[in-house]
Amino acid sequence: MTDSPEITDLAAPRDGLVAVFDRLQPLLAWCEAAASAPDEPVAVDAERASSYRYSSRAYLVQLRTEAAGTALIDPLAFPMPGSLATLLGEREWVLHAAGQDLPSLAQLGLHPGALFDTELAARLLGMDRVGLGAVVEDTLGLRLAKEHSAADWSRRPLPEGWLSYAALDVEVLVEVRDVLLERLREAGKEDWARQEFEHERTREHGPTRSSSWRGLHGLGALRSTRQLAAAREMWTRRDEIASAEDLSPHRVIKDRDIVAAAKEAPRGREAFDRALPAKMRRKDMWWQAARSGIELPDAHLPERSERSYPPPHKLWSKKYPEVAERYQLVRTAVGERAEDLEMPPENLLQPALLRRWVWEHEQAPAEPVIGEQLSELGARPWQVEQSAPVIHRALTEQA
Repeated sequence: MTDSPEITDLAAPRDGLVAVFDRLQPLLAWCEAAASAPDEPVAVDAERASSYRYSSRAYLVQLRTEAAGTALIDPLAFPMPGSLATLLGEREWVLHAAGQDLPSLAQLGLHPGALFDTELAARLLGMDRVGLGAVVEDTLGLRLAKEHSAADWSRRPLPEGWLSYAALDVEVLVEVRDVLLERLREAGKEDWARQEFEHERTREHGPTRSSSWRGLHGLGALRSTRQLAAAREMWTRRDEIASAEDLSPHRVIKDRDIVAAAKEAPRGREAFDRALPAKMRRKDMWWQAARSGIELPDAHLPERSERSYPPPHKLWSKKYPEVAERYQLVRTAVGERAEDLEMPPENLLQPALLRRWVWEHEQAPAEPVIGEQLSELGARPWQVEQSAPVIHRALTEQA
């Protein structure tokens, strides 16, 4: 990698802070200015309030092109106009960690015509740190203010300091893209990056928060199926409240409190209440939810562990030693190839994809067949090209 440049603080937008667009007319004027340079990429970012709200909606949208400058848009103020959706649908978007923002922007009817993800580019280049601030420092020698990343963006009005932070997120993003694109070309990785960007642009993004009670942190502390049933019913009640009141679930009741109370629920109300924070003990609904779980007939109790396909790989060494041995061989081979390519192994081939391939194939087929199988599981062409030979070699040499 190149030597780190001298670092200069960039504490505010270079041209000053623009006013938030909370009326349609300023946004239409911005679209007209941006349309005057149709080949320019557009820097894009969105701010959510996931730690405060149940919804994953965007509470501020930031856009920037060289021709039009920065736009800070309040998406609560009006529906996004068709002219904006059309303009953005014809442009390359430059985002950092695009998968975090694309779902909330899609909810507003905004979809990219093409994509450049600066975080993903940094990963493919093997950069040690891939957060936006670190990537900006590495590529441009600028240090961005990042103190409001966990703010409650659903607040109105938004403080000026927050808006300055938000504007900085798109201030130099296209400049970063230009540097990273040149590095990708020099490393012979531009086509790989384009494949990854297109995959990110077109893939179906899952829910932004866990949609299952199995996602409760600390659930492994519950050993009996009745404890699990109590936790499941408490999680369901929490989710109903959080959704109805648009609150982040942990602001209703924390995961650790659900697990602690569910653990004691089979012992009765008194033990259950002692496991809860004092302010929660007055709310009878939590005991009612837990009791509805522990009183279920045996046939309706949850299983101790969720069935998955393939089975969790942590169990393979004990239950499926031959599969575990194959997995260790191919994981090591893929890891060594990733190291040669100067990128994280998970970017060369997703671990879940690799585990599924190993689970489904006892013998090593011919290298082209391995490639076809990896493609069917979702690997991109460049990943197949780099991974299939080393997987084949690892298994045939072992045999």
